[in-house]
Amino acid sequence: MTSGPQAGNAPLADPVGFEAHDHADCINTAVTAAEVHCANNGLRFTPVRRKALEVLLQEHRAIGAYEMLDRLRDAGFGSQPPVAYRALEFLVINGFAHKIERLNAFIACAHPGASHSPAFMICRSCDSVAEAHSAPARGALGDAARAAGFQIERTMVEAVGLCPSCAEKAVV
Repeated sequence: MTSGPQAGNAPLADPVGFEAHDHADCINTAVTAAEVHCANNGLRFTPVRRKALEVLLQEHRAIGAYEMLDRLRDAGFGSQPPVAYRALEFLVINGFAHKIERLNAFIACAHPGASHSPAFMICRSCDSVAEAHSAPARGALGDAARAAGFQIERTMVEAVGLCPSCAEKAVV
């Protein structure tokens, strides 16, 4: 979820997205967490919402609403844009996904259920995205906000560059 600033003076946590990992386990864990969260909070985790989350989890890159619509249509969930937008909105509101403003696209949350301010590293070459935690109340932004009497409620950091794989290809 993208809620208020974290306590403590922790640096960005290890990013999730660029490293090799057990992707099937990643998907199963996130879907199970979504099922449990929805059951515990009286939310409907409908088949279309589940499929939208699975689509986002299949790749660590942001997916636009129309690409999501195509994938949902191919899975038999209708072809009207509200189908995709409503599913994505549900996932974002409930902390299972984030919207990447720079790309006007969505990505599964790497830390579902955790109250955090995400920091995204977006590869300008392949559009893969890694997510890390940030601590906006600390550092220069927090200092500036306090000096202005501003209370930070939500932040999202989006950094653009090259992922390890694309950076390696650029050197060769």
